[in-house]
Amino acid sequence: MTHGVRIHKVEDKADFKPFFEFPWVLYKDDPNWVPNLLSMRRDLFDKAKNPAWEYMYGEYFTAWRGDKIVGTIAAFINRRHNEFHQENIGWFGAFEVYDDQEAAIALLNTAADWVKSQGFNAIRGPQTFTTHEEVGLLIDGFSPPIILMSYNPPYYARLIESAGFSKCMDMFSFSLNRDEVKTSDLFARLERITQSVMKRNNITIRPVDSKRLKEEFVLFKDLYNAGWEKNWGFVPMTPKELDALVASLGQFFDPKMAFYAYVDEQPAGFIMGLPNFNEVLHKVYPRPGVPEVVSLIKALYYWKIKPVMKWARIPLMGVKAEYRNKGVDAAMYFYLLRAILRETNYFYSDSGWVLESNTNMVNIAKSFGAHIYKTYRLYERTL
Repeated sequence: MTHGVRIHKVEDKADFKPFFEFPWVLYKDDPNWVPNLLSMRRDLFDKAKNPAWEYMYGEYFTAWRGDKIVGTIAAFINRRHNEFHQENIGWFGAFEVYDDQEAAIALLNTAADWVKSQGFNAIRGPQTFTTHEEVGLLIDGFSPPIILMSYNPPYYARLIESAGFSKCMDMFSFSLNRDEVKTSDLFARLERITQSVMKRNNITIRPVDSKRLKEEFVLFKDLYNAGWEKNWGFVPMTPKELDALVASLGQFFDPKMAFYAYVDEQPAGFIMGLPNFNEVLHKVYPRPGVPEVVSLIKALYYWKIKPVMKWARIPLMGVKAEYRNKGVDAAMYFYLLRAILRETNYFYSDSGWVLESNTNMVNIAKSFGAHIYKTYRLYERTL
């Protein structure tokens, strides 16, 4: 006999445990999935620890068939997003489910009904939970995910669209490899163009000073919100969020992959790359029941002793509004790509995500020889 789907709201620690551990059940046979450290996943969902929950509120839900969990979802309201963008929407995230249309619809309808009950007229997602974390559904390029990027089975798009959701915005990730750079004269030509643009607009680029990291991160925080201002969907970080971001970046930070740009000797922008720590986590496979200290020891081995990371990601770049359209973004991008693919041990770069509507950055990436290798999508449903 087939059991119907039952939705249960997460109310206490006993409810939270299956919600928290479900991805390890769902993805146990998926060779591409990369689990996060348990402590980082707990901090993400802990409303007392994740600083984003100071301006968000929401609920977590699980879907069950009999005594078997078959899916999870979060429904939440981001007050700062609505204030900053003058919208009246809610969100869904933490969406994980078997290829089970009934369960998917039950979860998505539950999230939609909750958002509607709070007085909002649309629901958007998946996003867990802000634009600074995992954003969008992977719809193309089903290979292991890069650090801080989402991953899901291909059937998720079908399940979401069948529940009445339609495309809201796509985001691209671009890749470039060392061999492409070495065998092409493109970089030499781009270097000449970059130097010409920098001279014409009085742009200077400098690497991060590894001896003054405290001051350098203060400058980063000053530039971050200004550099992303007016990007679609972006919400400025609070001081606590910026502090948390700096603390998180500090764990993986490589000073060879961070640069500041100046125009007329004034700070104008920043760009930062990160080693793809997901390649380490893929080897370690942290999971419930395994003490985190064991996972950390294994991670240290695959990070420092027998390095496995071949990818670097460029997740952070911003230019102050008054210095845009001067070539600052292209100049910083050139410096960082050159550092990654010529001056480090990484073989591949991931530049993402880039909004499909950000035609300037899309064109810059393509002009450097990078190509789209992953596409992510945000969906929306009116209520």
